[in-house]
Amino acid sequence: MSEPLDVDALRREVQDKYSRIAEEPDGSYHFHMGRVAAERAGYENEWLDAVPTAAMESFAGVANPFRWGLPKPGERVVDVGSGAGSDSLIAAWAVGDGGAVIGVDMTPAMVERSRSAASLAGLSHVTFSEGVAEHLPVEDGWADVVISNGVINLVPDKVAAYREIVRVLRPGGRVQAADICVEMEVPESARSDIDLWTG
Repeated sequence: MSEPLDVDALRREVQDKYSRIAEEPDGSYHFHMGRVAAERAGYENEWLDAVPTAAMESFAGVANPFRWGLPKPGERVVDVGSGAGSDSLIAAWAVGDGGAVIGVDMTPAMVERSRSAASLAGLSHVTFSEGVAEHLPVEDGWADVVISNGVINLVPDKVAAYREIVRVLRPGGRVQAADICVEMEVPESARSDIDLWTG
């Protein structure tokens, strides 16, 4: 029987990798990044033009959570695993000054980059906080929409993350998540291998 997953070690590895992405967006990574990756995922140029380079160059999403539509003007949005802030800033642009966006990420370097990008964009109705998906720093029933892009797959306790998403959503709210999914049982030995989680 394999050793159980070391959750703290996994979080440290994920933070280390995404700190490097925040600090060295031109580095070599095993996935596509930046505006080109967002365009390939189906983001519209009008949305991307609204995002400062400081956020866009560290974009590391896996797909397009806005495929099902942008948030509506005046809505409140939570971005789980907001990274450098590209999706949060697109959401803030969509909801306008009458709405609000909270981006949550566990990597301090990403939170710092996203705050800087929001300041450059002149958006005061988007905020970024440090936190994990299993314990979102958002009050109950606050959000009309929860978005996430390539993050739930990195969360050790996915059930806890989805419970948190349900908790922060208002009744009738919606989830728009883009992620990597495995459609077969993952062997225990693979589940406890941090290199497979982060690779």
